Amino acid sequence: MLALGWATSRIAGAVGISPATLKRYFRAEMKDRLFMRDRLDARRFEIAMEQANAGNITALRELAAMIDRNDRMEIERDMGSKPNTDDGASARVGKKAIDEQRAHAADADLMAELEREAAQNATH
Repeated sequence: MLALGWATSRIAGAVGISPATLKRYFRAEMKDRLFMRDRLDARRFEIAMEQANAGNITALRELAAMIDRNDRMEIERDMGSKPNTDDGASARVGKKAIDEQRAHAADADLMAELEREAAQNATH
């Protein structure tokens, strides 16, 4: 639940305890909130890799898609963290440009998902 970004009160409600009880007994886990998504993703990669190594073609395709998404995320993070060497000469990226970039990324993700579904549904 932490990996999905759930709030403490939502987690407590799902588990059936108060937020104070959750914090009291799961303090260490709550401190690792930022790393839980990474742990979840690492486990998903591990499972996909095990299944792909066992010959599961669907798992192999999903693993490839996961690697592509991860690579895209790394590239975006690298591009965003590079210092501006133009001495302020270039303009800031506006909200419209950011929204357009996000829309293109969403379109690419949707097309990849549709291609995976089509490949899974294809009969040979």
